Amino acid sequence: MMRALPPQPSATRRISRRGLVIGAILVLVVAAMAFSTKVVGAGSDGAAGPASFSADAWAAENFPAIQKGIADRAVDAPTLATAIATDSTAAASEYGVTGGTGPEFSVTFTGVVGAGKAGIYPVTVEGMPADVLIRVQTGPAINGTDLRDATGTVEFGQFTNQIDYQDAASALNEQLKSTVLSAVDTTTLEGKTIEVTGAFQLINPSGWLVTPSELVIK
Repeated sequence: MMRALPPQPSATRRISRRGLVIGAILVLVVAAMAFSTKVVGAGSDGAAGPASFSADAWAAENFPAIQKGIADRAVDAPTLATAIATDSTAAASEYGVTGGTGPEFSVTFTGVVGAGKAGIYPVTVEGMPADVLIRVQTGPAINGTDLRDATGTVEFGQFTNQIDYQDAASALNEQLKSTVLSAVDTTTLEGKTIEVTGAFQLINPSGWLVTPSELVIK
C-alpha cells in the first residue's frame, strides 16, 4: 500500500508568509533610513535655501547712495526747463536716465510753496517758465518709482522677479518718509520757502511731479 503524504501548505499560505517577510524587510529599511537621517534645524551648519528678499532691508542699505546719486545728477530747475523746452530728446540724453514711460530727471530748486492737496504742493520757483508747473509730493502716500529709477544704477536684473523689483521702489519711498519727511511738518508748508532735490519722470513737460530725496524748509 502507498503511504499517505503529509499535508502540504497551500499556495495562499506560502504567499502570505512571503509577504510578511518582505514587509518586515521594508520596515527595517525604513527604520534604518530614519535613524541615519540628519535633521537640519535653524542655526545649524547645514545648507539652507536662499533667503527671502527683504525690500525694507535693501532700501535701508541703498537709500543713502541713491540719495547721493540724485544730488550728484541734479540740474537746476530753470536750466532743465529751458533744455527740455528747446529739445526734450537732447535734454533726456544729457541730463536724464531712461525710464518706463518717459525719461527720469534729477532736479534741484528753491521756491515758495502754494496751497496743496493730499500732500502734493505746487512750488513757485524763480526763473521757471510761466507755463511749467512744479509740484512736490510729501505724503502721507508717496507714489511712483522715481527714487528707484532716477540714478540708473538700480536695474530689474538685480532682483529675482518683478514683485521684488516693485517692492524695492515702495520700500525706498518708505525710507524717504522715515529719514527725510519725518523731520518736516508737511501739513503746514503753504507759504514757506523750501529747498528741494529730487526726481521726476517727464510725462508732461508742463507739469513736473517731483519726488524729493531731500527737502529742507528755509
